[in-house]
Amino acid sequence: MKRRDFLKVTGIGAAGAATMAAPAIAQSFPEIKWRMPTSWPKSLDTLYGGAEMMTKFVAEATDNKFQIQPFAGGEIVPGLQVLDAVQNGTVEIGHTASYYYFGKDPTFTFGSSVPFGPNQRINQAWYMLGGGKELLNEFYKSYNVTSLLAGNTGCQMGGWFRKEIKTVDDLKGLKFRIGGFSGKVMQKLGAVPQQIAGGDIYPALEKGTIDAAEWVGPYDDEKLGFVKVAPHYYYPGWWEGGPMLLAFVNLDKWNALPKYYQAVLEQAGHAANNWMMAKYDQANPPALRKLLAAGAKLHAFPPPVMDACLKAAKELHSEVAATNPNFKKALESLTTFSNAGYSWFQVAELGYDSFMARHSQS
Repeated sequence: MKRRDFLKVTGIGAAGAATMAAPAIAQSFPEIKWRMPTSWPKSLDTLYGGAEMMTKFVAEATDNKFQIQPFAGGEIVPGLQVLDAVQNGTVEIGHTASYYYFGKDPTFTFGSSVPFGPNQRINQAWYMLGGGKELLNEFYKSYNVTSLLAGNTGCQMGGWFRKEIKTVDDLKGLKFRIGGFSGKVMQKLGAVPQQIAGGDIYPALEKGTIDAAEWVGPYDDEKLGFVKVAPHYYYPGWWEGGPMLLAFVNLDKWNALPKYYQAVLEQAGHAANNWMMAKYDQANPPALRKLLAAGAKLHAFPPPVMDACLKAAKELHSEVAATNPNFKKALESLTTFSNAGYSWFQVAELGYDSFMARHSQS
């Protein structure tokens, strides 16, 4: 995408682009080089690809005056320590999932997806237009970062299991790789949650260090090879109904950016976000067919298991909200917005999708 086209698409400069020619931009704005560690291995061309696309758009929109170099998880920063590196100024920006840092404060989970939270569209609408971004960035200030929308995977799968999950009792003692705050819900039901970065999941599952693992969905899961070591593939991933990915930016570095660069960076995140959603919608259907052909056994979580998980999640949310004002504020905001969203979705959206799914051709 050329700089002028990018300006038109993002709305940065309908008038401004007409009066600010490329040479003027080149003369008026400083040369800046940033580093962007991510939480993703390079093999995942959706997650890591979103970070790459974001940095590419920034460079093109600024005639390469503002350059950001992405790094895979572990190259310069461990995959689960991206926030820390941005916070302390080791790097300027990072591409990650907010809920990886729930151990610092459970409120971090709202920057990705809360267990039994809303779907992709409602979650992003809350962040963009429902006060979510302002609420979260106020919280993130205490960690010296601000956030930009930078991706979304859509509703994820429930993961890969060595053995079938038929009852709630089958969760007891289960060593389950599950990201973020959702592990606390599983813990209430007797599971033993493990937080492991994406590139380390397969060997842990293969060696039996863990009994089950969730990651994203068919396209990424196929790349990571989970079907070879755990054949039972469950859905839905109730912990990630529409998880956002964020770019965390060091607050001092953000405030020092020219306003034009801030606008470019934010719109580049939106462009990468839209690409990622479309990429998953395009890539997941054929990947699921490949996994089934390779021996994956597809299961829905039994209704009693889903009901037990929902009950445990609500209990946990109430317990945390009782002692954490930031969590309570975010939970109330998202719940109110989500309830309103679903009151609409169950009318036209759900009716149409249900009809079309029943009549679709495989």
